[in-house]
Amino acid sequence: MRQLRLGIPKGSLQEATLQLFARAGWRITASARSYFPAIDDPEINCMMVRAQEMARYVESGGLDAGITGKDWILETGANVAELAELVYAKQRLARVRWVLAVPEDAPVQSVRDLEGKVIATEVVNLTRQYLKRNGVSARVEFSWGATEVKVPQLADAIVEVTETGSSLRANRLRIVDTVLESATTFIANRTAAADPWAREKMANLVLLLQGAISAYNKVGLMLNVRKENLPGVLGVLPALKNPTISALSDPDWVAVNTIVDEEIVRQIIPRLKAAQAQGIVEYPLNKIVP
Repeated sequence: MRQLRLGIPKGSLQEATLQLFARAGWRITASARSYFPAIDDPEINCMMVRAQEMARYVESGGLDAGITGKDWILETGANVAELAELVYAKQRLARVRWVLAVPEDAPVQSVRDLEGKVIATEVVNLTRQYLKRNGVSARVEFSWGATEVKVPQLADAIVEVTETGSSLRANRLRIVDTVLESATTFIANRTAAADPWAREKMANLVLLLQGAISAYNKVGLMLNVRKENLPGVLGVLPALKNPTISALSDPDWVAVNTIVDEEIVRQIIPRLKAAQAQGIVEYPLNKIVP
């Protein structure tokens, strides 16, 4: 039996990725000490790899496919096939930003104020490219971690990744500029991407993973309503939605089925009840596939 060698990001993206696969229909069981998690699909062989290294291993053919950030593809310069963006991060469904940051009380107002200074970062190549685009000459030093604490004693500024900026604020740092926006990306080895079996397997994975992302923060609503009250019910549902309306055995009644954002359900259900809807059911969604 053929197997797709798939890299799962170890580290900050690990838990979010395992949860995403579960919603998409694949159960991955990872042990804290094992780099080879079990998956309930005999056609997939998983390996845990740091996102920073993923693109290199996929490029070399050690892995057929993997999930990593666009930032690490650019940082390593790996020649891989980018099959799809999967817009999720550690804490939420969003892109992340690599930002230039300095201490709150630093006089720096733009990257040009860092001429001749020291910048600490994990993305040395991306930072050097950014400085070159801005015509700034500064020393870029690789940071093995805890980058936020290196200013001002060990560096004048840092380039660090952030989702919300909360960690930077907690360390009394101020964002000066955005160096790069990055999204989680499903990548493939170019030889594997050209193989019909592997290509189909990866395409099916991407389809269901994207469907799971689309279903995050959404729920389904089902309800029954008399035809005479249907306009009032439809008026309560969010604009630009196209609910499914089905006939019931009683010709005077119809069933309505729709998808809404979870955050507004608590406002909608009382209004639906007031509009004479009955048998209102809210249900969770795992995937929405267009």
